[in-house]
Amino acid sequence: MEQVILVDREDNELGYAPKNEPHRHPTKLHRAFSLFVLNSKDQLLLQKRSSKKERWPDFWSNTCCSHPRPNEPVQLAGERRLEEELGFNCKMDFLFKFEYSAKYNEEWGENELDNVFVGYYDGPVKHDPNEIEEIKWIDLDELKSDMEKNPGKYTPWLRICFKRFLNSIKKT
Repeated sequence: MEQVILVDREDNELGYAPKNEPHRHPTKLHRAFSLFVLNSKDQLLLQKRSSKKERWPDFWSNTCCSHPRPNEPVQLAGERRLEEELGFNCKMDFLFKFEYSAKYNEEWGENELDNVFVGYYDGPVKHDPNEIEEIKWIDLDELKSDMEKNPGKYTPWLRICFKRFLNSIKKT
């Protein structure tokens, strides 16, 4: 059974729980990561989450997001999941952390301390259909505009952190 790391607001480990448990109401704060992969045209690789997902199925989201395993550094976890979900790897650079919670329905939700990373990649992508329904590269301005017009198409964590992501990459 896959486990997630329960944390406090300062990211101190409090213990572990089976992956689904902290996602059920009342949700528990746990460590997560969100990866943003850009190509040389400054387009972001988006994924449409699988229709089989319990939380936010068929929603568009950032390149990859998940949880580190117990005793696994967050950056290495991100690189592992990138390979598992999208069939490639690239160097990921830490940008920032943010805390958020979101309700999906009466049973499921999120309550995460999310570590955000950026990477750059121009090669082939082979997504895992069990995790991802569809992928696409999109211009950042186009994504920003569409999220403003159609927020219900996108995961809450992407909507919450996208502006800060844009500000962070402009500084680098």
